[in-house]
Amino acid sequence: MTAALMCLALALLAAPAASSRRRFSDLFAEPATVRKMRKDNLIRLAGVVGVLAALMFGPGPFLAAAMVVGTVWFRMRRAGRDRRRHVECAYLLDALEAVIGELRVGAHPSAAAEVAAGEARGESALAFAVSAGRSRLGGSAAAGLRQPDSIVAGELARIADAWQVAEQHGLALAELLSAARTDLVGRIRFHGRTTAALAGARATAAVLACLPLLGIGLGHMMGAAPLHVLFASSAGTVLLPLGAALACAGLLWTDAITRKVLV
Repeated sequence: MTAALMCLALALLAAPAASSRRRFSDLFAEPATVRKMRKDNLIRLAGVVGVLAALMFGPGPFLAAAMVVGTVWFRMRRAGRDRRRHVECAYLLDALEAVIGELRVGAHPSAAAEVAAGEARGESALAFAVSAGRSRLGGSAAAGLRQPDSIVAGELARIADAWQVAEQHGLALAELLSAARTDLVGRIRFHGRTTAALAGARATAAVLACLPLLGIGLGHMMGAAPLHVLFASSAGTVLLPLGAALACAGLLWTDAITRKVLV
């Protein structure tokens, strides 16, 4: 059994990438392809480390490590998404300012949206480019702003609603977009203040989740040999994954509670 697991680890480590994908990466070196290859390499490396951990320490420590790594990865990914959303909201504010400025000097809405698409960045530039194209072709510019797959889909939907009201009732588009921009600025400020206020609660949850490590250290100093119990005994095969599961569940539960305030 041990020999079979070792062979599996070596196979995962030595598995080559597809030749066509490798040639494509060598010829063009596109960032998306490079990121995909790095992700595949990380997954392969994680599989090797997992197999070796199961070989050396048994299934209990392996399950505990898998839960901890999975929780850390999930929280880091969600934090990265939050940072990206904050950046996209700033891009959307820039695009709105460009549209409002063009409308106030008498530009056509489609031309204003085209200018915003050229000056903005990120998903906001794409949304306003689609909006300008639909307007030039006789369609609804508001419909082009509705991007359900965007990370700022909710903010774009509010702007699209204001644009649609102006199209249907002939109201001043610049004034409606100014109101939508004011609402977006207020939401961004509220999110920032609330996130700062909840930083203490999140830090407390992280400290409480790490307290068992302090207990293990104190037990080792007292000569209770907690590491031997957790890693080399049959009870540790159950206790270590159970403790890791409770700590990870506490962190994720705290995140879920605090995120409800930000919605």
